[in-house]
Amino acid sequence: MLRIVRVLAPNPGMFTLEGTNTWVVGRDPAVVIDPGPDDAGHLLAVLDEAGEVSAIVLTHHHPDHAPGAARLAEAAGAPVLAFRPAGGEVGLADGTEIEAGGGRLVAVHAPGHTTDHVVLHAPEEGALFTGDAVLGRGTSVIDPPEGDLAAYLRSLRRMRELAPRTIYPGHGPAVFDGVGKIEEYLAHRAMREEQVLAGLRDGPATPAELVPRIYADQPAELHPVAARSVLAHLQKLEREDRVAHSGWGETARYALVSAHPCSRCGRPALPSSRLCRSCTLGVLQEPPPRPGTGPGDEPSGASGPGTG
Repeated sequence: MLRIVRVLAPNPGMFTLEGTNTWVVGRDPAVVIDPGPDDAGHLLAVLDEAGEVSAIVLTHHHPDHAPGAARLAEAAGAPVLAFRPAGGEVGLADGTEIEAGGGRLVAVHAPGHTTDHVVLHAPEEGALFTGDAVLGRGTSVIDPPEGDLAAYLRSLRRMRELAPRTIYPGHGPAVFDGVGKIEEYLAHRAMREEQVLAGLRDGPATPAELVPRIYADQPAELHPVAARSVLAHLQKLEREDRVAHSGWGETARYALVSAHPCSRCGRPALPSSRLCRSCTLGVLQEPPPRPGTGPGDEPSGASGPGTG
């Protein structure tokens, strides 16, 4: 069985819960996932648990997960692996395998919380180290423009396909029904989307105006973050041509789109067009008509049928 130990970082807070979970996987050599803050006491505790370290892996570069990596790498003589490497880090690709003492980890690109987010799969153990993509308690923040809800939902579905038994999250307790937790996350996002659409049925609104109704059970100090989550839902719905916005920035107001048929094929048209997406693309790819060859026109000097 692969040795997995949590070293809890001393950075508790509203969004970090009890603190960042630094995971030590295997031993002699061990792989360290998310060293957390640059805190000497925490990093020393990680080294005590790890022994020899073969690699330090970042699920993403947020300040509660990554700042301790450089100092830990120097102390352990190990490389730092990241999907979007910076400052001497080594690139980590989707599918990269990382040997840990007693097992292996496979990197899986899982964007949505951030564009560079990865999760680490230990297939023989049925374990998944999820960073901020799935938490042990609560839900992950999707904050545009770095956060992308459509990408996040694709990542959740990909993680579900891995059928993890156990999830080791970036914050909160371990989860011992991995697939059930991912299903819960997908259902939660679907519920939020329905709440956003229901709010817009009362008329156009900004994300902040939708929050009090959708997050009535949450304290007011969380409402600004909730507005970012609502914005992520609205941006996804807009890309699906289900809502449209007017205005810019925080004052932009979103409204439901009234469906109308494409004048060419009859399928649903784009909100501000008489054509659907496919027909619009077709028109854009068609060569422009030559002068004098519009509908009903004969090219100058052309012969009729049977002549010449």
